[in-house]
Amino acid sequence: MSKDIKIKKGLNIRLKGEADKTISNAPRSRTFSIRPSDFHLITPKMVIKEGAKLQAGDTIFYSKANERIKFASPVSGTLTKIERGAKRVITELVIEAEPQDSYKDFGVADPANMQPEAIKEHLLTAGCWPFIKQRPYHVIADPDSTPKAIFISGYATAPLAADYDFTLRGKEKQLQAALTALSKLTEGKVHVSVGKTGVSPFEGLKDITIHKVSGPHPAGNVGVQIAKIDPVNKGETVWTVNAQDLVIIGELLTTGKFNAERVIALVGSSVKTAKYYTTRIGAEVATFVYDSGLVEENVRVISGDVLTGKQISVKGNLGYYNDTVTVIPEGDDYEFFGWNKPVFDKISTSRALTFSWLFPNKKYELDTNTNGEHRAFVVTGNYEEVFPMDIYPLQILKACMVEDLDAMEALGMYEVAPEDFALTEFICVSKQPHQEIIRKGLDLMYKEIG
Repeated sequence: MSKDIKIKKGLNIRLKGEADKTISNAPRSRTFSIRPSDFHLITPKMVIKEGAKLQAGDTIFYSKANERIKFASPVSGTLTKIERGAKRVITELVIEAEPQDSYKDFGVADPANMQPEAIKEHLLTAGCWPFIKQRPYHVIADPDSTPKAIFISGYATAPLAADYDFTLRGKEKQLQAALTALSKLTEGKVHVSVGKTGVSPFEGLKDITIHKVSGPHPAGNVGVQIAKIDPVNKGETVWTVNAQDLVIIGELLTTGKFNAERVIALVGSSVKTAKYYTTRIGAEVATFVYDSGLVEENVRVISGDVLTGKQISVKGNLGYYNDTVTVIPEGDDYEFFGWNKPVFDKISTSRALTFSWLFPNKKYELDTNTNGEHRAFVVTGNYEEVFPMDIYPLQILKACMVEDLDAMEALGMYEVAPEDFALTEFICVSKQPHQEIIRKGLDLMYKEIG
């Protein structure tokens, strides 16, 4: 049984540099990195010291707030460096990898014959629990809670995002094991959203409810799908899991190994050959960026998509949750009278001296220039044009800025995550950091309300 979701509000940002449907094995990364900042509101407590030998799956650290939530090594090797910042906060863990991985054996498990608590304990022990996030607050899920439903988006609409129909092909066994396990952790349903066109690996799998989605970005955002299927109200919790993370969970259940393998889409107008690479969580992006080749030297490398990803150096490492690496030109030049002439080579929702609306299928080569500077909020009504959730985006942003908890609750803060405001940030004429504002608002609610 499926239920269609049709999104009308939004904006497709069509960029040059889409990945070809070919997969290559990325060269083995010499070092792998884990950044605790990828796990929001987690304070790490180390269980090993520098120089310790590791197998793939060995616990490196756990959450100070909940010792059951463990974080595992993606490879076998030696922990060579623990980077610390201000107040000795751990900023990065560097692992020098061995040529071949050896795996810690957690034992094969059949989720169909397991109790919910046994499944939870298995995922927690092996370090797979961080793949499960919760709303409200968009943080790692509390293992002591029970969600009313679990949501997975198998349909990506972000600019140049990895195509799940392609990256998950042939992984049906692992997907089914993970979905069966997750179905036992909720009193409700496991909702999986797929594209209306195309053939998804999720179709035909058991223990899930399929929803076919169509429409412009952010139709593929799990937050939009939650809002259309089963919105989050005060006192309720839902869990979300990224589609590729299901494969790692399923691999654990079917083989007993924590296999942090991931298929990455290397995309963007600044790479010579945009295609897919098989690598691992935390790998050096240079291993596949240089394998593909760069069109120019002055580039911005982003771990993630252009709307929600984080800037890293060419010698940086892949983020824990990312399955896309985007390389685009650096926008460090300025146009003379750029604000006062017709614009043909940029995307805009406005029709004032801009013409992208005349060419809806045209692909653009955009750089990182913000085309303006930070200024006070201007009420234009544009946010609502690209925001499909039943929420007032400008009002909720202002409530977060003034830290009005009552207004934030009333306006629907329990439903949102920073990524839901990526498009409003993109079109904002005031150049306000919408995602940062929402993240700070969610952190305040988590601290004050819990």
